[in-house]
Amino acid sequence: MAVVLNSRPQVAGFSASFLQVQLFTYCLIMQSLLITSVETINCSEPTTEALLTSLRASVFGKTEVRPVFNLKTPTNISLSFTMYGILGVDEKAQVLNTFLWISLFWNIEGLSWDPVECGTDRISLPRKKLWSPDIVINEFMDENRAPDTNYVYVYHNGQVMDGIPFHVISSCNLDIYTFPFDIQNCTFTFNSYQHTVSDIRLYFQEPVKNTLQSSLNMMTTKGEWELVDMLAEKPEIPLQADNNSWDTLIYHIVLRRRATLYIVNLLIPSCFLITVDLFSFLLPPKNVDRSAFKMTLILGYTVFLLLMNDLLPVTGNTLPLINAFFSLCLALMVASLLETIVITNILCCSSHYLPLPQWVKVIFLNYLARLVFLSKEPSDQNCEGES
Repeated sequence: MAVVLNSRPQVAGFSASFLQVQLFTYCLIMQSLLITSVETINCSEPTTEALLTSLRASVFGKTEVRPVFNLKTPTNISLSFTMYGILGVDEKAQVLNTFLWISLFWNIEGLSWDPVECGTDRISLPRKKLWSPDIVINEFMDENRAPDTNYVYVYHNGQVMDGIPFHVISSCNLDIYTFPFDIQNCTFTFNSYQHTVSDIRLYFQEPVKNTLQSSLNMMTTKGEWELVDMLAEKPEIPLQADNNSWDTLIYHIVLRRRATLYIVNLLIPSCFLITVDLFSFLLPPKNVDRSAFKMTLILGYTVFLLLMNDLLPVTGNTLPLINAFFSLCLALMVASLLETIVITNILCCSSHYLPLPQWVKVIFLNYLARLVFLSKEPSDQNCEGES
């Protein structure tokens, strides 16, 4: 009985030791798997040829799938861009024409090398040798006519930087009601063309203020439009996002039209012509053919509108306010001509009309005349003095 009783503690101690050995062995296996999964590049010498040889064996040729160990792991891509120029805005086609330099950053899982051992901390490689994300702009409406770039930068920690020039012809909902003092808000929506949110996640590489400042510093065009502000947002991904959802980044580009050209060529001449038409009422109707003068003004204003028609926006969702201003000026000139015709008819054919009542003479000659600072004619005053 003593032997039996003493054997139970020995069996229990043996089982505990066996479990510890199993746990330790499992930890060693997991650690070895993690170590072997990290593709650390070993260079035989600090030269470019040695680094390329190591990259050919470990990285090159793996362009078919994303550079991750597990395909359920999404690839994080950081995005930034710099606007180099605003090439034009087409109000008729509702199109914005810009030139961008887009930079994409992502990591190749497990890739790293020692900068001292390999002689450099980064290397430029052909883009076709590596996997590249298919990031597009949703508002894009034409092919990219910018020059092709064939190389990307790969850093020693596995980060890849890809810079792509884009000649962007994008759709934009333009509101030209306040032309030429209008401010437009156009949108650039970045997302993957094919990969869903389970495969690619998009992030901002830098704050939008830095993007705006760098764009203002690098802006090379000084045309009709100027960049005023830039806003950015990242729509939240639903918690139960399915495979048909895409991760997106949205940039709002705020543009303002330079109105100096339109003020000098449109508004100021129009105001001059309407002012001349207003002061034409000071001409004596008996000695000057006022109607011919006003018809000449109307003809000149019509020719002015025809010549300046190319500066006006062709179409839009709403009628520009400046078009209503030009129509009003032309209507006032026509009304002025009609008023001159009525006055000329009264002066020439006054003998055929009945005399005005006394109360009408008092209202118009005594009270309304004072409001417009008119006095009696000198001939009438002299006659009253002589009498």
